[in-house]
Amino acid sequence: MIAGQIALVLAAAFGGAAFYINIAEQPARLGLDDKSMLKEWKPSYAGGFVMQGSLAVASASMGLAAAWLTKDWRWVVGAALILANWPYTLLGMMPTNNKLKAIAEADAGPASRSLIESWGRLHAVRTTLGIAATLAYLWALN
Repeated sequence: MIAGQIALVLAAAFGGAAFYINIAEQPARLGLDDKSMLKEWKPSYAGGFVMQGSLAVASASMGLAAAWLTKDWRWVVGAALILANWPYTLLGMMPTNNKLKAIAEADAGPASRSLIESWGRLHAVRTTLGIAATLAYLWALN
């Protein structure tokens, strides 16, 4: 089932990238001074938003195609989990993202550091959703 395999690979790429952000990039970012941390976060966020958003939509599309082709509802579970990143990001994370984007680098300080720390905790939910979707797709493949 090629659609299902593609859905799995895309969800695994999403989950892996999200995991990397939480385990490697965010801790390294927090080791920087406030100005450098904000300066690093802004382009990193912009690139990650495009990459992960695209992976989530593509994975969900392939998961739904696999569900339709196989008539197996388990693919829908994986598609729903990976696609849940969109509303979660827009409703749960976007207020923090917008506050961070609005802070000028020269104004970075304890408030921006606190927001970036909060952002990391919020991002962990995206990691969990990506890994859960990957596991759901593996379940559907078996």
